[in-house]
Amino acid sequence: MDHILKDEFFEVGRDGVLDILTPADRKTDIIVFADKRLCLVKSAAGYPAIYPLREAPFEPKAEAVLMDLDGTSVRSESFWMRVIEMTTGRLLGDASFRREAEDEPFISGHSVSEHLQYMIDKYAPGQPLPLARRHYFDIVRYEMAEIMAGRGMTDAFTPAPHLKETLLALKGEGVKIGLVTSGLYEKAMPEIVSAFRQLGMGDPEEFYDCIITAGQTLGAGAAGTLGELEPKPHPWLYAETACVGLGIPFSRRHKVIAVEDSSAGVVSIRLAGFACVGMAGGNIEKAGTAELCGYRIDDLRDLLPIVLG
Repeated sequence: MDHILKDEFFEVGRDGVLDILTPADRKTDIIVFADKRLCLVKSAAGYPAIYPLREAPFEPKAEAVLMDLDGTSVRSESFWMRVIEMTTGRLLGDASFRREAEDEPFISGHSVSEHLQYMIDKYAPGQPLPLARRHYFDIVRYEMAEIMAGRGMTDAFTPAPHLKETLLALKGEGVKIGLVTSGLYEKAMPEIVSAFRQLGMGDPEEFYDCIITAGQTLGAGAAGTLGELEPKPHPWLYAETACVGLGIPFSRRHKVIAVEDSSAGVVSIRLAGFACVGMAGGNIEKAGTAELCGYRIDDLRDLLPIVLG
């Protein structure tokens, strides 16, 4: 992480601030004091938040494993980044639009609105976010219908290598399993349903002990949720999965471990108070949050010795 002298709220040398660290993606700042660390989660929508960044102890055998969806359980990031790209093209009236490689850390792992606002700021200044969201969900609904009908991007969602063996092994050991995603329900569930079909594992809602998504799409006149402003890197999705979904109180967070491949997810896990296993293949290294991971793995099979001890 890089050292900076000040951010929107804090300055080194004032009010007890000893240091300010920021990862390469600049989505968060870690404020270091003599007796604590705070994390500023920035917001493209104008709603930043500050959370305590506590130590994250872990003692095997785990009572619960919390697993990210995109990139960790299912390989789909390239599909969703392509949808962001297509949305930006619609805003620009240019179907040939292509993003730059440097955009990846900013359109992966965060909320739809955060992704779209980044692309608007860079490529389509002045375009309204609500219009971008309408284009985005029009594209998503079309592509999802095509995929579920056996057309379209047939390789959009594939199970991560050794997902089935890992999940069944955890179940066999009596470990609770939660699935956690910043994706809205309508885009997240087809992913895991598709993956389970390919693996012959039945209904994921019957298999997992808890599934938490960012909620329902907010549309004109329709009921939605606050999921767009409180997803990863905020702690709430992981906190709700463990505390509400699995019934594990904060005082027993040392018996919970979580797996992520995205920088936003790593921060979310740590702010929720849990130890983090960083999965290779995502943007953790590129975004600069690897040092927040207590463990690193290249394959889901490597998770079992950590979880079971």
